[in-house]
Amino acid sequence: MLLAVDIGNTHICLGCMRGLEIVRMARLTTNKLKTDFEYAADIRHFLEFFSLDGAELDGAIVSSVVPPVTGSVARAVELAAGVKPLILGKGVRTGVNILIDDPAQAGADLIAAAAGALKLYAPPIIIIDMGTATTISVINKQGSFVGGTIAPGVALGLSALSSGTSQLPNISLEAPAKVIGTNTVDSMRSGAVLGAAAMLDGMIERVEEELGERAFVVATGGIASSIAPLCRRDITVNDDLLLTGLSVIFEKNKKR
Repeated sequence: MLLAVDIGNTHICLGCMRGLEIVRMARLTTNKLKTDFEYAADIRHFLEFFSLDGAELDGAIVSSVVPPVTGSVARAVELAAGVKPLILGKGVRTGVNILIDDPAQAGADLIAAAAGALKLYAPPIIIIDMGTATTISVINKQGSFVGGTIAPGVALGLSALSSGTSQLPNISLEAPAKVIGTNTVDSMRSGAVLGAAAMLDGMIERVEEELGERAFVVATGGIASSIAPLCRRDITVNDDLLLTGLSVIFEKNKKR
């Protein structure tokens, strides 16, 4: 069994996997101030909560977009589970041909999602990851990662809107009944939620224009299931895409 760990800006996703099957999954809050032992206690609690035996683990892999937390979590995995994790980065085989200007700048989460998408779907593929940021990754017909876009996440945009203005409140992330809001809260929800859906529709159309062909579109991330159904374009939601990719990458490096 594999312990896959994805460290994001807001959450750390833990998944125990057998092949591509996720046996158990949980999210922790990303905290740069936590020590190795605190994260180890969290991981041990995760395993015990689901009655999982650390002795069953034959490996672990970590991807991270938060460098100050990477080392702490990697050491915590070793403390809690007794296995030294593979850290997704330079020198790790991913099976993803990266064609951007500087391949080293490609985020570990984007490459993990790309590896998962290539395992499950036929290219060309557009991958939307909706977390703290909303990223769009593009895989061409040949299966190469050719670039993408980065925009503020929906929750981040709402937070900036309420904190940067005097009269706009903090609101929950829900879809309004209609586009034209008749009160402040519904107007904000329309702009944030339906605006995000419209942005994705427009960006998908522009990406496909540059590709010169229609692509398969998959969305993942914390709020993908809330936004993707509101898009006019058909989008497959796969919340497990990153963990799937980490499992694929681990298998490619297992013998090493």
